[in-house]
Order: sequence, then structure tokens, then C-alpha cells
Amino acid sequence: MNSQQPALPPRGQATCTTSDPRGAGSEAVIKGCRICGSGKRFKYLSLGQMPLANRFLRHEDLNLSEPHFPLEVFLCEECGLSQLIEVVPPEVLFKRYLYVSSTSDLVVQHARWLADTTARRFGLGPQDRAVEVASNDGCVLKAFRDLQVRTLGVEPAENIAALARAAGVETLCDFFTSKVAVAIREEGGPASIIIARHVLAHVDALLDFVEGLRLLLADDGVVIIEVPYLVDLLERVEYDTIYDEHLSYFSLTVLLRLFGLFSMKVFDVQRLAIHGGSLLVYLQKEGGAHRTSAIVAELLKMENELHLERPAPYIEFARKVERAGGKLNWTLSRLRATRNRIVGYGAAAKGNILLNYCGIGHAILDYVLDKNPLKHYLYTPGMHIPVLPVDKIKQDQPDYMLILAWNFADEIIAQQAEYRDGGGRFIIPVPEVRII
Repeated sequence: MNSQQPALPPRGQATCTTSDPRGAGSEAVIKGCRICGSGKRFKYLSLGQMPLANRFLRHEDLNLSEPHFPLEVFLCEECGLSQLIEVVPPEVLFKRYLYVSSTSDLVVQHARWLADTTARRFGLGPQDRAVEVASNDGCVLKAFRDLQVRTLGVEPAENIAALARAAGVETLCDFFTSKVAVAIREEGGPASIIIARHVLAHVDALLDFVEGLRLLLADDGVVIIEVPYLVDLLERVEYDTIYDEHLSYFSLTVLLRLFGLFSMKVFDVQRLAIHGGSLLVYLQKEGGAHRTSAIVAELLKMENELHLERPAPYIEFARKVERAGGKLNWTLSRLRATRNRIVGYGAAAKGNILLNYCGIGHAILDYVLDKNPLKHYLYTPGMHIPVLPVDKIKQDQPDYMLILAWNFADEIIAQQAEYRDGGGRFIIPVPEVRII
């Protein structure tokens, strides 16, 4: 292939709007740093005007104005938090939600692993209470319940909370705040374990959220936080994980600063491959009994050597993003120009960012496949590509499948063995374009 890559095409002509076509106001609010309040920051990446990444459209909505917002990432020069500063109200993003944890076999396996290892490590039993914040359909809490641990989920999406309750998982439908934490403790007692998987990045009011964790936690309890890891984001050029719901991008250094404000201490951490690279962080109140693992100091040393408090790694990341997006667009355009048929797999939020940033629309992808029935026969935000059930691939044999949910690539390729055996090939877009 020619190494000369064209610049990215214009990413749509839609202008920024402040109202949702279905009546829900979606005016964004710009604030200072959500940890230290500072306004000292520099912008290191702009992905352009973007639609809401999880706002799929019905057919009748396609001709209506679609809200778009500037997707820009800043580094706080005071505390080092990498973050979006333009905030869409959480009621707009989360009150009705389409992501369902149990759709992925890998996520279900991870939930069981997390429950099993946590219960063994901390000796959990019927006397203990596990509370999960942003519990989705109860995937993790089901695994704890099977181990005879009392559970409670807190989930703001009304439709997803209903799925959890239907599966027998007690779920409070609300956003987690310090006020909600007090109410939960008063009604059912403190939590031995609090789990917050891939929610901290979604929270604008971080200080109140962490205060809620502290108030709900038993004195000898443990908080387990799972977050996408900033180091993986930068090194693997995971630009499509930047979207309106992901307000903050955490290093371990910044997490220690945040929780230290509330006299909470990290005593262990693990790096996980899930979701493109995550940190699993274990916290206790100051004076807790758990000894600090050596890996905490090791990761802090590594982050310091990467100079994450300086502009250089972020400027380099932005350069790599532009190159990666241009290469993907060029590759797909070349394939399409030679009459290859291409479809997408995984109508994920990250996929929608990738499609809009790279200008990949219906002219390139015939459709997008997804296992989640809540997304079927809707259209992707911005690019308006139809989302169809995965069974469609059995009636069709396109030449290439672009794996938009690349963080589940191994799982998807294994599930699509029949398609591969029939000559189909897979395109993995991140960190670099690969054809399998």
C-alpha cells in the first residue's frame, strides 16, 4: 500500500445544537477541573463536533436535527487530571441506556472472576453486603449473590434497572451521590464491599461521589474501582474511548490524589486487559488493616517516568490519533473502491466515535451488527448506519467485517468462525489497522 495517507475528510457538516429532537434538553455546561477546581489547563486533542455516542436514532428521527458537541480533551495543569470540560447533563445520557453488560461473554466471565476472587480474598459471606454503583443489569451482583453475599445495585438507567430487578437483583434506580449513600446505609447498614466498575470516568461531581463511597463503606470495608487506564489510552492510541460519557481519564497518580482528599488509601492495584486496558484499584479508609502491595509504588514510578504531568506525551498522542484515523479511512476507501463489501460489528459508543471522527458512513459500511436487541433496527448517531442482528451475517457474506468493538475482538472472531471459514476477513482498527 502507498505510505502516503490523505488527511482526514471533514467530519460532517452538522452544527452544534443545544436541544434534543425528542424533547430532552442537552445543553452542555463548561466547568473547571472536577478534582481541584482549577481553570489552568491545556487542550491536547479535539475530535471535532460529535453526536452523543450512545444516542441511537429511530428511523423517524433521521431527518431531525441531531445534537452535536465539541469533543475536546484537556489536561489540568494543577492536579494532572485528563478530562473533558464540556458536560452533557447525566439525565440526558443515562436515564435510558442501551449498553447491557451481559451481552458480552467476556464481561460475564470477568464478573464471575471478580466476585470469586473478592469473596475469597476478603472472606465474604451472608453477613456481608456488597453494593455496586452503576450496576447495569446486575451481571456482577448475580455472581456475588451466588456466593451467598447480600447485594444491592444502584443504577440510574430505568430500563436497565428493570432488567436487573427482573433477574432478581435488588436495584435502586438512582444516581449515586453522598445523599443516596447515607440513605442506603441508614436503611441496610454499611457495605463491606463497594464496587464501581467503569463508572468513575462518567461522574462529573467526583468529590461528592467519592464522599458517598466513604460514607457508605464499613470501617473495615473495601472499595474496588475499575477504570480505563490513561497509560493504555495513550500508548495504544485508543482515541475512540474518548466520548461524551467518559469525562475523566485516570492515572493511578491522580486516583491517589483524589481519594487522598477523603482519607482513603489505595492498597493494591491490578492492570487488566479488559476494555482495552483497565486498572482494578483496591481502597480502604486510612488506618485500614490491608498492607500496601509493592505494585502500587511500581506503577507510580512508571507513571512518573512517562512524565504524565507534562504536555509532551499528550501532544504525541494527538499526532498518533490523526495518523491512525487517516490510515483507517484510507484503507476502507481503498477496499470499497475495489468493490469489496464491508460491514461493521459492535454498535458500541467507541465505534460511533471512530465512525464519526474518520467520516465512515453508509457509503463504506453496509450495516453494523450487534448482539444487543435494544439496538436492533436503530441507526448509529451521526453516520446513520442501520444496526442489525448478528444473524444477518448468516444470510450474507460480506468481504470484510470492521470490528468496531475491538476490545472484544477475540470473542467476536471466535463467535464468527463460520463467517471466517467462508472467506470473510476482519479489520481491527485500534491501535493500528490490521486485517485478519
